[in-house]
Amino acid sequence: MAISFSGTWSYRSLVNNPDLSASFDSLRFGAGTLSLSEPAPGKIGGSLGGTGWSLSLEGAATDVTSATLKWQGRGIIDDEEWVYDYLGYSVPRWPNGVAQIDTIVGTVIRTVAHSNGQSPAGYTATFYAVRV
Repeated sequence: MAISFSGTWSYRSLVNNPDLSASFDSLRFGAGTLSLSEPAPGKIGGSLGGTGWSLSLEGAATDVTSATLKWQGRGIIDDEEWVYDYLGYSVPRWPNGVAQIDTIVGTVIRTVAHSNGQSPAGYTATFYAVRV
């Protein structure tokens, strides 16, 4: 059964740091509301944003064993272009799972540098999103 990704998701991304002594707060990369739409079969649209920022999303979704989503987010924040690329996978449901929430897990890469070079292109982080 194909999953519909349309709807609102709580999005969080984390710095990829293998140091287990790092505080959880130091791993925060981003958080916001992910609003996904499916404007046509296999297409993903929507937005990702929070207070003072928003990216418009455009991409694709496939449904094999676990659906794969790939999209790009673009936006103008504080007069600068922000561009991020995302690759995510739907987490399959456990047969005996209790109160399991639809979840997408994946990776994000900063495609274009911003913030006067303080946020370099190529930086990657891990993300997850749970359906609201």
